[in-house]
Amino acid sequence: MSHSDIILERMMSLHPKIIDLTLDRMVRLLDALGNPEKRLPPVIHLAGTNGKGSTQAMIRAGLEADGERVHAYTSPHLARFHERILLAGELITEEALNEVLDECVAANDGITITYFEITTCAAFLAFSRTDAEYTLLETGLGGRLDATNMVEVPRLCVITPISIDHTQYLGETIEEIAAEKAGILKRGVYCVVGPQEDAALEVIEAVAAKVGAALLIHGQQWQVWEENGRLVYQDENGLLDLPLPNLIGAHQVQNAGAAIATLRALGKPEAACEAAITTAKWPARLQRLRQGPLVQAAGPAELWLDGGHNPAAGQALAEALQRLHNRPTYLICGMLNTKDITGYLAPLAEISKGLFGVSIEGEVATLKASETVAAARSVGMISEEAISVTDAVNAITSKDPTARILICGSLYLAGRVLRENG
Repeated sequence: MSHSDIILERMMSLHPKIIDLTLDRMVRLLDALGNPEKRLPPVIHLAGTNGKGSTQAMIRAGLEADGERVHAYTSPHLARFHERILLAGELITEEALNEVLDECVAANDGITITYFEITTCAAFLAFSRTDAEYTLLETGLGGRLDATNMVEVPRLCVITPISIDHTQYLGETIEEIAAEKAGILKRGVYCVVGPQEDAALEVIEAVAAKVGAALLIHGQQWQVWEENGRLVYQDENGLLDLPLPNLIGAHQVQNAGAAIATLRALGKPEAACEAAITTAKWPARLQRLRQGPLVQAAGPAELWLDGGHNPAAGQALAEALQRLHNRPTYLICGMLNTKDITGYLAPLAEISKGLFGVSIEGEVATLKASETVAAARSVGMISEEAISVTDAVNAITSKDPTARILICGSLYLAGRVLRENG
């Protein structure tokens, strides 16, 4: 175990509740640290239910192609915590992470704080000490009371599509959830708004009017669509005819549109917009696995990985899988018990030949494999339990050697697979 892993594990015990939405603890700790959040390179702040990570990855790819150095903060991580903090385009080093974590622990002085809050303060500290042209900040949960919302005047905000998720923290309705996400809007700051349900958009527009934020809304100030195997983007400055995104799935066209709208608002050229959508890297979003022990076990079968975990993600995944060349598709699914599993699996029922339910090893909040199987059967899937992902792969390939196998349902499961598969 590295020094940073030990500190991070200790941080998990600083607060009895994993999530507790209030900004008081952030205010106190950032004050104690000398307010690094006031010394960040210009911030692009992203909130939304679906597509935050992919959109952020595309914005970063576009900025970097234009020669900019970019900090990025995202969560959760897949294999190692370091993935959450990119300093000028590079994963934070073990030494730099140790340094900022130690400082934050010392400044916090044993007072109650959540893991996400103290690690966000550590990221701010690291970002404030390294030169860059932009800082990309992704909210952890919601927006209004999210730890990242301590930045008073971002350069630009982005709200990706909002759907029902995290109802125990953000509200039961799309309107309540949209109000929390719209909490990142700031006076005089432009916000790029991705495709939204009418109810969510109305709330965003109302909050924007109240705080004095300017909106660049999908379907109003900008549009994006697929035509003849190309991506077409249009705004008041003209039309772009670009290749389709390298990230797979119809929903990535919408994410690409939000990334392009962001880059255009920052005055970036067409070349940056093209690089944004052709060079972005974002693991565990319908990612084809091509090496490692699991791939060897799968033989001629295709192995894919996706970390989406709510009904909108299930729908996007089903649409993306339908567009891949035809092979029988099997799912290996593990989910957390806080998620709407039947809502996630329902759209996938039509495109899958069967599902193997697994428990996510080492996760207290995992759904038991038997519960996943029961949920799958309730939406009409042929389903059975497997002890592990490897066992499920073996069971599928013995039945159908050239199957497409998708490991899905949770970023925690995806992270475990990526770690174990090298």
